[in-house]
Amino acid sequence: MDKAAWFLQAKYGAIIHWGLYAIPGGYWQGVRAPHGGEWIMKNHPGGIPLEEYKKLMEQFDPKAFDAEEYVRFLRDCGFRYLVYTAKHHDGFAMYDSAACDYNIMHTPYGKDTVLSLSRACEKYGLTFCLYYSQLQDWADPNGFGNDWDFDASKKDFRQYFDEKCKPQLKELLTNYGRIGLVWFDTPYEMPEEMCRELADYVRSFQPDCLINGRIGYGLGDYRQMGDRGVPLKAYHKPWEVPMTLNDTWGYRSDDERWKSPAQVIRLLAEIAGKGGNLLLNIGPDGEGNMPAAGCDVLKQVGQWLKKNGESIYATDPVPDFPYRLDTDFGCFTYSKARRRLYMHILRYPDVPPHQICVVGLKSRVGRAYLLETGEEVMCWQTYETARDEHRLRVRLPYGKAPDALDTVVAIELLDEKIETQEL
Repeated sequence: MDKAAWFLQAKYGAIIHWGLYAIPGGYWQGVRAPHGGEWIMKNHPGGIPLEEYKKLMEQFDPKAFDAEEYVRFLRDCGFRYLVYTAKHHDGFAMYDSAACDYNIMHTPYGKDTVLSLSRACEKYGLTFCLYYSQLQDWADPNGFGNDWDFDASKKDFRQYFDEKCKPQLKELLTNYGRIGLVWFDTPYEMPEEMCRELADYVRSFQPDCLINGRIGYGLGDYRQMGDRGVPLKAYHKPWEVPMTLNDTWGYRSDDERWKSPAQVIRLLAEIAGKGGNLLLNIGPDGEGNMPAAGCDVLKQVGQWLKKNGESIYATDPVPDFPYRLDTDFGCFTYSKARRRLYMHILRYPDVPPHQICVVGLKSRVGRAYLLETGEEVMCWQTYETARDEHRLRVRLPYGKAPDALDTVVAIELLDEKIETQEL
């Protein structure tokens, strides 16, 4: 089986940004740091000196953190895989690392969160994956990024690469069971030969472990879109969109700009319809609490997925339609195996006859029904010779939308292959 098969079927992953940076929560000595929470060490005016930042270790004792509770919650919310920050750009390892003592075992908490999360993922059926910052390391004199503590002209990146980066990756790939993928980040100008060496190194320990596109130079197993970047058209190779649930990756005490459940579901449907995965982030606070407002959003999305998950999981790219879909009602997802086209009605028609017309579907359709209840709806096709236009019309139940977040109509296809018109 293709080693990416699980990834192509998953469609919905969670990424957790968590580390020492969660303690200040975007503020350092009363001064608000710009540009996110996890970058506070670098983005605070002038940069926070490493020896000052390290003092956060003395405070790190997240009594609210419970790996099983985290993973059980994420599973119930519909996630299929978890990407966890083993080491972010600040260089602090969230696990028991023999390669560098700047790690969680030297805090009052003193427990290996990678170990507890890997065991919980195995127990509850999520694929466990790891984020590792391969280039930036603001705690290492030879790592990239910290030019306020260390003289950039004296850095020996090869020394960092050989003495910290590779040994830590070996630990992560040999001590924690199967790792679904390694999520690298910010390769910047890292030399191609070193990126290639790193990819080969990962695969030498776990040949089936996927590597994301941010290893650089096209060496990954799937394309990593830009942060929050949803492509305009379908993409027919494995890909993923990293997306924040609010505005930041690491916890910020002042960030309450949470996406609504409807926004998350729209993202899920649009991304799945174009063939990709949504990787949605949440950042716990310094005590290990996932923000309650964010959890409420995830719960509602999870409840919707319990009823409509068939239209998201294990779906395939929908061919591009020749026109923007009528009245911006929503979007389509598609399952080749089930021969079903799923109409995601995110904006329910408010004027009778509650009908949606889509131009450009050439494949023949059979019956149509509400996915959640099985109630059949009218569905028919016409073709106008003079304009060479195929039209699909779906007439929906009168009144309010059956599902206020996203009413899904499953349309059975009579043809084995889906086909749309080209202009």
